[in-house]
Amino acid sequence: MNPPYEFPTARLLIFAKAPVPGRVKTRLAGQLGARGAARLYKKLLRRTLTIAHAARLCPVELWCAPDGRHGFFTACRRVYGVRLRRQCGGDLGRRMNHALNRTLAAGRFAVLIGGDCVSLGATELRAACAELAAGRDAVLGPARDGGYLLVGLRRSRPALFRGIAWGTPAVLAATRRRLRRWGADWAELPRGWDVDTSADLRRLRRAQFEESVAAASPKYSAV
Repeated sequence: MNPPYEFPTARLLIFAKAPVPGRVKTRLAGQLGARGAARLYKKLLRRTLTIAHAARLCPVELWCAPDGRHGFFTACRRVYGVRLRRQCGGDLGRRMNHALNRTLAAGRFAVLIGGDCVSLGATELRAACAELAAGRDAVLGPARDGGYLLVGLRRSRPALFRGIAWGTPAVLAATRRRLRRWGADWAELPRGWDVDTSADLRRLRRAQFEESVAAASPKYSAV
């Protein structure tokens, strides 16, 4: 029997695209090839789902684009027990607002992330849930590129996502200005990163190498 959730009234929403070669991680296709970039995307998404499943923080929903019919998504539902949801159309802001509104309308608070955010682990997800559970209006996970990797809300804020220049370094600053203007009480996690560029890929490989070295190192205990 699975242990109870730490935050049963929360929902973790993970945004994901169908891992079709040529449609995901396109900026890395020059290095990895279209199929290699798609394989990387699946690996990153599995990592995120594994962390979320093991942490038992709250129920997890995988918000799929264009829909949840791809075989990879149905396999994720079977392996990780996630609920599959379909993203709506439109830009990123419209899609995030739709997913959050659906969740918040049911009286739950919600944390939304992308499936490829390698710097987000159980510690960061737990901290985001804890801030909202404690009464914060919002929580953000800033990204090194000027955007954000995570957004959490206690109630609907449609204007937070309208008219934002998504994919630019101005995203986080514009979001902060809106929260400040509304008098919102929000928290921010330590700055993180995802894997979109060649520099990100090098960072990922270094992190994986360091993890493998640490795992292979002998462990000593004091006598």
